[in-house]
Amino acid sequence: MSDLQQIQNPAPEPLPELSFRDQLKERFDFAWTYILVVLVGLIVIFTIWHGTKFFDRTNFRNIALDSSQLMLLAVGMTFVIITAGIDLSCSAVLVFSAVVGAKVMSRLSGSPEEVRLYEFPNQHIGIPVGLAAAVLCGLLWGTFNGLVVTKLRLPPFIVTLGTLGMALGLGQIVSGGQTVPYVPYDVQTWVGARRFFGWLPLLVVITTVVVVLAIIILSMTRFGRYTFAIGSNQAAARRAGINVDRHLIKVYALSGTMAGMAGAFEVARFATASTAAHSADNLNAVSAVVIGGTSLFGGMGSIVGSVIGTFIPTVLRNGLIIGGINPFWQQVAIGAILIAAVYFDQRRRKASERM
Repeated sequence: MSDLQQIQNPAPEPLPELSFRDQLKERFDFAWTYILVVLVGLIVIFTIWHGTKFFDRTNFRNIALDSSQLMLLAVGMTFVIITAGIDLSCSAVLVFSAVVGAKVMSRLSGSPEEVRLYEFPNQHIGIPVGLAAAVLCGLLWGTFNGLVVTKLRLPPFIVTLGTLGMALGLGQIVSGGQTVPYVPYDVQTWVGARRFFGWLPLLVVITTVVVVLAIIILSMTRFGRYTFAIGSNQAAARRAGINVDRHLIKVYALSGTMAGMAGAFEVARFATASTAAHSADNLNAVSAVVIGGTSLFGGMGSIVGSVIGTFIPTVLRNGLIIGGINPFWQQVAIGAILIAAVYFDQRRRKASERM
């Protein structure tokens, strides 16, 4: 290669080798430990207050089930925010995916006359295809977000705010602005209400598997390391030879897929889909991720922290409802915790910059 070619096409800079301590810190960010103390404290307080009405296996199962959809959104959001991006469209993508999944499920489970009589002779085809359609819709919306962000060089905030309106509007067009009817009830029996060992919901098992895979991907694979590298310094990641655009498209596609899976959960749990639900899930997902220690400025975060952050609002709502207290106080508490989390994040980042 000539000198001129070397100047025009410089060799990529290799990623710097990290010490074992730095690798451990990068792979296992323990910034979530303080919020774990908050979660344990809430459990202790509600247990003292409500006794076995709260501290009960059945109640904990309900908490886990209620957290499952938000947890899927939080998993995808964690990857996005670590890259210093954001996905405000996840709640609308959830709704759109659920509506399309429910429509496909109803259409393929029988003729229009049969489904109006709640007869579903082909539900063995309609149910799995409908659930797969919901996940596919999420993947397509996420890929669209990633393409617009990377190819048009638009801020993720603006792009995903726009797709939020697009996905929600299209969902309302497809559903006619109403709850989708004539969904086979067996989707609940087969998926939504299925339990292992008589008490462990299938949806919780699926969510747990997704969380474990996400932890492995983020902390132990090249994909995870590239995610942190882009969030820490996108220009440096490009110089190191990382195809930043392609990776960001994958990250947003992952977030969309998680929203699509949450939409499939919606259909499986309730055998219907509504455009009126989940309007604040995007903000709740962002709150869960930030409360769990992921930095809004990118480059720092963990799936474990996001999981803990997801349980905070669910436990709060559950304990307040059992106590007969207006659950709107939950929003007050979550807002205060979110402000505190961002404050500690800023202090943590300034401390790391001084080192």
